[in-house]
Amino acid sequence: MVKTKIQQYLTSDKKALLEKELAHLKSVKRKEIIESIESAKALGDLSENAEYQQAREEQAMTEDRIAEIENILKTAIIVEPHHSDNVEIGSIVNVQKEGSKEKKTYQIVGTSEVDLAAGKVSNTSPVGQALFGKKKGDAVSVKTPAGVVNYKIIDIE
Repeated sequence: MVKTKIQQYLTSDKKALLEKELAHLKSVKRKEIIESIESAKALGDLSENAEYQQAREEQAMTEDRIAEIENILKTAIIVEPHHSDNVEIGSIVNVQKEGSKEKKTYQIVGTSEVDLAAGKVSNTSPVGQALFGKKKGDAVSVKTPAGVVNYKIIDIE
């Protein structure tokens, strides 16, 4: 079975946050962990040294995160803010629920930027897939666990 890689999309804001996190992990966190390992080594027998084992686990997790961020930054498509008539990655979409005055705003983002509380939905989510490629005035149906919800696109920013 061949796994297909889903393309990662990042806004320029998320890219900047990842670059900042990467710099912190490489310059600050690595040094802190090395100091922890050195002080734990000074305590003696490493086979039964909990502080040493914990520092080594933290080191492994940090190195994994560094590799993950580097891979994301190397392979992701960076989406710059721009205006489009169609819903795309980075678009802010204002929708109105059918038969209601209730309006919602969603920003379509890549999978690594999802923040439902802030209205950021993935392009691969049901809402993101329903909205993607649509235009102002289009009606969309979104399948949810509670049933199908119909929206009309009011505006695209």
